[in-house]
Amino acid sequence: MIVASDYELVTERAGLVDRSARGKLLLTGGEAAEFLQGQLTNDIEALEPGEGCYAAFLTHKGKMRGDLRVLRGEDWIWIDTEPAVLAPLSRTVQMYSIGRDVHHTDVSGERAILSLVGPAARVGLEVEPPPREHAMVAGRHGLYVATDLGVDVICHAEDAAAVRGALGTEEASEAAAECRRIESGRPRYGLDVDADTIPQEAGLNERAVSFTKGCYVGQETVARLHYKGRPNRHLRGLRLAEPAANGDPVHLGERTVGNIGSACVSPRHGPIALALLRREAAPGETVSVGAGAAPAEVVELPFADG
Repeated sequence: MIVASDYELVTERAGLVDRSARGKLLLTGGEAAEFLQGQLTNDIEALEPGEGCYAAFLTHKGKMRGDLRVLRGEDWIWIDTEPAVLAPLSRTVQMYSIGRDVHHTDVSGERAILSLVGPAARVGLEVEPPPREHAMVAGRHGLYVATDLGVDVICHAEDAAAVRGALGTEEASEAAAECRRIESGRPRYGLDVDADTIPQEAGLNERAVSFTKGCYVGQETVARLHYKGRPNRHLRGLRLAEPAANGDPVHLGERTVGNIGSACVSPRHGPIALALLRREAAPGETVSVGAGAAPAEVVELPFADG
């Protein structure tokens, strides 16, 4: 349940959300960027120090094994991802980088991620990261990384309590931050997309995929669907008549067209959800959700006011 004061924090001021549970991998070595270029969907070699990107990690058939954030420093590359994605990613790095100048360390327990969410996220920082998402700068309290909804502060885990106090930002609930994510229409791996999802189905091509770089695992399927195909499913928003839960079936007439992914009751929009729906459930259609067949309107993302 979202407390109104928490929602106000992350929409009108700034709230701190601890996201230290994410999996974190640090890569070093002269061939680290080249290696990742062949494994991830985005253009890692094009990143300059101080820049980053969002990318997907695919099977050979172009389906998602996970998504992740990549940050490039002077002599290191940082990856953070959903906890469940870290193990297969680490195995891939270990197996396929043999014989190359690539070294990786799991720093999940050694680093903390403190997310400042809201329009005033930058106010208390002595130095601000550039405005572009994933751009970063070294600050007094760690690495400051621009996000779509604020700034992430990456610091040593042992310093997290002191950094939290020094930032002086009131803590907000994970539920409030998740509500903002849902409102903005950004899917989360394990909830809205999974191992059966191709990036284009989830609307990730623009953010996560480079169509100008060289080959990478899963490229053939992703490129073919982009240039010649037509996705069978699309990530959509749902304006619900009543709250729904993850996994609830979505029906168009008598046909099941998908399942609820992330859902919340937004103080601004009311009950809303994200769902990967078959293409016939287009924006403007009315669908029914759950065992009670509650009506819902299919909408484009992000959710618009009104």
